[in-house]
Amino acid sequence: MNFPHLVNAPHRGTDLRTWLEGHAGHVDEALAGAGAILLRGFDVTSAEQFHDLATVPLGPLMQYVEGASPRAARGEGVYTSTEYAADLTVSMHNELSYSHRWPARVAFFCRVPAADGGHTPIADSRRLYQRLAARGLLPDTVQYRRRMPPDKGFGLSWPTVFGTTNQQAVNEYCRDAEIDATWLPDGTLITRQVRPTAVVHPVTGDKVWFNQAHQWHPSNSGPESEAALRELFGDELPMDARAGDGTPLAPAALDAIREAYEQETTSFAWKAGDVMIIDNMLSAHGRTPFTGDREVLVAMGTPVSLADVKQVAA
Repeated sequence: MNFPHLVNAPHRGTDLRTWLEGHAGHVDEALAGAGAILLRGFDVTSAEQFHDLATVPLGPLMQYVEGASPRAARGEGVYTSTEYAADLTVSMHNELSYSHRWPARVAFFCRVPAADGGHTPIADSRRLYQRLAARGLLPDTVQYRRRMPPDKGFGLSWPTVFGTTNQQAVNEYCRDAEIDATWLPDGTLITRQVRPTAVVHPVTGDKVWFNQAHQWHPSNSGPESEAALRELFGDELPMDARAGDGTPLAPAALDAIREAYEQETTSFAWKAGDVMIIDNMLSAHGRTPFTGDREVLVAMGTPVSLADVKQVAA
């Protein structure tokens, strides 16, 4: 099966929601097999349409809570894919894999394709596990560390991340999510959470590489940026990833992980109206730099929690 599995509209003007309702088995099979399905040539033009059709394969849409990427809401459960500058690359990742609860499925809708670039590349997390696990590059768990200001500052603020300005509500969320939370006198929040490096897919039984160690690590932004961040913040970086016991990750291991993603990544040029649905545990995704206007929207659904999956050796 091709990656992503491509489905062209049977007729011009075919309503995608109606097609999805009548082909749920096809979609399920494509997601379990290929890990991603690209739906092209259907009549999709607006965020409202996207919201309506996304609920068919995703169920009730999830709110973007505990996120690490700046986004803008475009309706209930519909967001811009990212608000990072156009000249930046968003590295490959599985959405919210550092959280205690993540979407099993993520849908993307291209309303306006970029003039050049702006692809949403994807990579097979099963193949990544096969490439990386046998090499013992990472320990079995990753510790994600974050420093969040109360309002403006470097990185996302904790009210943005947690969707509330109520510190008690954040404390309750962190307790339920097994996140260690520390408040500084100036209102800054420091968090620590330990998550698996690799897990078993709860439906297919596949072992998958499922972490964001390389993306959270400050080396993700390049050596000059990493040096500047360490000079500014010391050990309490805005975002950081370490081994589960808190020891540093080896630079060579992080380089090897990025190389594996590069080898496994495939991409395609968006067309206006395209919708792609991915199994978020079987497929990682990212974003390439672009020029011109670009609007790609995202919706998430079918939640999975840590209790639903089995950790496997990395």
